[in-house]
Amino acid sequence: MDARASFYLLLPFLALLASMLAGGAGAATLRFANKCPYTVWPGTLTGGSSGQLSSTGFKLATGASFSIKDVPETWSGRVWGRTGCATDASGKFVCATADCGSGQVSCNGAGAIPPASLAEFTLAAAGSGQDFYDVSLVDGFNLPLSITPQGSGRGCSTTSCAGNVNSVCPKKLAVKGSDGSVVACKSACLKLNKPQYCCTGAYGTAETCPPTKYSKIFKHQCPQAYSYAYDDKSSTFTCAGGASYLITFCP
Repeated sequence: MDARASFYLLLPFLALLASMLAGGAGAATLRFANKCPYTVWPGTLTGGSSGQLSSTGFKLATGASFSIKDVPETWSGRVWGRTGCATDASGKFVCATADCGSGQVSCNGAGAIPPASLAEFTLAAAGSGQDFYDVSLVDGFNLPLSITPQGSGRGCSTTSCAGNVNSVCPKKLAVKGSDGSVVACKSACLKLNKPQYCCTGAYGTAETCPPTKYSKIFKHQCPQAYSYAYDDKSSTFTCAGGASYLITFCP
């Protein structure tokens, strides 16, 4: 049998293999790991009008991990960790920090109520194959977290907020738990609601909205994370060909 005949015999197999590979494409994976000394209840929210992920909220005990494997390759959204959660006397699920207000473990399309540390993603932005991701403290801080690309993507690196902003949170921004300890730290925008802290009005550009004494506290603890709206240069990360991301709480 000559080489050409052998090639034609292989065509059906090659077509099947291509089909299988195509069928496995188009999905990314978000992996979650909890290294905190307490239980975390992660939440997920899809941006825009796209459908929510297969899991929008779940329980993650200390040392546990969980994966969402059917994330669309062009997904855009955010994830976060809720803390101090329990079911109250009325049967409603509530959390001390970053609650999504759904009354359930699943957030069902509801976002985190600030203050909340956020992991944000725009996968395969504009069909470019380039993923964008960041850790954001623009909505305040409730717990440390990190994002680590997995696999063989190009130009990919970990970004994290490993510091504990709660330990240095100014009194006027602090959120305290039932025992009096600081469980979260509000952003200056959320607490003071002034244009110079929210980068609105006359402060609506990068040139007119510089860091403030409050955002600098967040930035000192977490140099890679967004500390305010125009903190792009040191806080946005990219990955070409990334298909899996690990979100670690208390890295």
